[in-house]
Amino acid sequence: QVQPVESGGGLVQAGDSLRLSCAASGRTFSLYAMGWFRQAPGKERDFVAAISASGSTLYATDSVKGRFTISRDNAKNTVYLQMNSLIPEDTADYYCAASTYRDASRTASEYRYWGQGTQVTVSS
Repeated sequence: QVQPVESGGGLVQAGDSLRLSCAASGRTFSLYAMGWFRQAPGKERDFVAAISASGSTLYATDSVKGRFTISRDNAKNTVYLQMNSLIPEDTADYYCAASTYRDASRTASEYRYWGQGTQVTVSS
């Protein structure tokens, strides 16, 4: 079992950068793909980025490609989301999730373990 805990959110201005971290307890962290999702006020939770268990496969939604980068450090049981060139449309609660599979996925239903979320607010 893996329990993710997010950190690193905050209030920033458009154009700024943030790095979200997700520390996951459990000795099986390296066996699972990890993903980041976000939910803006009044909207559904959307996929942002995912990384396979080994870190060799990465996915990102089109709206963040070239700006956001997902990475993981299996020795530290941590996955990161580096967010650059933030825009107001990136404002949302960001959730880290652990999959039940090794392969990265864009599908929320393939993620079993979810963190509580961290809030990111981008002002214009």
